[in-house]
Amino acid sequence: MELTWPIKLRIAIAGAIGIAIIGMYAWSWVTPEDPFDVISFVNGKISFYDILVLSAIAFGIGFVCYFLCWPYGRQIAILAVPVGLAYCASRCGYVGTLMQLNNEIGRRQQIFATFCWEPLIWLAIVLAGYLGTFLASQIIYPAKKEKPSTTKKTSFGVVVNVIVAVIGSAIVAQFFIGMLARDFAIWDPTSGAAVGQPATGQIIFAVLVSFGLIGFLVQIILGVDYIWPLIGTCLVNFVAVSSYAKYDILEFFIQRWPAVFFSSSVLTVLPIQMVAFGSIGIIAGYWMGVRYEYWHQDETKAD
Repeated sequence: MELTWPIKLRIAIAGAIGIAIIGMYAWSWVTPEDPFDVISFVNGKISFYDILVLSAIAFGIGFVCYFLCWPYGRQIAILAVPVGLAYCASRCGYVGTLMQLNNEIGRRQQIFATFCWEPLIWLAIVLAGYLGTFLASQIIYPAKKEKPSTTKKTSFGVVVNVIVAVIGSAIVAQFFIGMLARDFAIWDPTSGAAVGQPATGQIIFAVLVSFGLIGFLVQIILGVDYIWPLIGTCLVNFVAVSSYAKYDILEFFIQRWPAVFFSSSVLTVLPIQMVAFGSIGIIAGYWMGVRYEYWHQDETKAD
């Protein structure tokens, strides 16, 4: 799939619909009362009813965008929902500000505990859009019923690749986001390094590039669908909190460092930012990997 101007136009249409409906129309459902607050369940503004409504809207967006982006609806329409969420995620406050308002160790533990499971909620909204796209594709191209095979096919290798794609993406993202999202870091003889809260633009860059590389590698090396590293985006915050937000680490930073310093810059990325920008990066990286394979095959044939 070449990035011709008609395809770029379809991508722009999908992104614009996501921003208009989720980023603007549904913004009032997730926006905090304080403009400097974060978009998260920790502020008590978002209810599970809001999430159900957003999931239904995301399903509709994926379904409609498939037809608007046809014949490349399956490849492009899935971007609409993450782009809409990313627009919301770029307009909220920082984790560092949240830590300044919650300096007690018990409250910080509650916040980071919420960050462990909250990515599942945002991922469910992204997957709702994917489900809408998939349903629309089945209407246009219904799946053919295959006759039951008499021989048992071995799928162990596929299962291993899927597991590696899910878990590996979370681990690899820890390293790259930790390196790319660093605004500034100060060496500490006890904790190793204290990392300052990066700006929103730096967080966006770090998450997009990190998951873009992951999506590319998953396609080139493992050959599995991008849905599996998408699932891996909801594990990054869990791994970061389990590794860098333990009780003794939080206690040490409360005693020694200002609230805008963290033991890892991955802790400064909100769950909605991780899932939204991570999804965009994975999808883009995946299709770049597909294109790379086509280039490689063309060069091989030419030789």
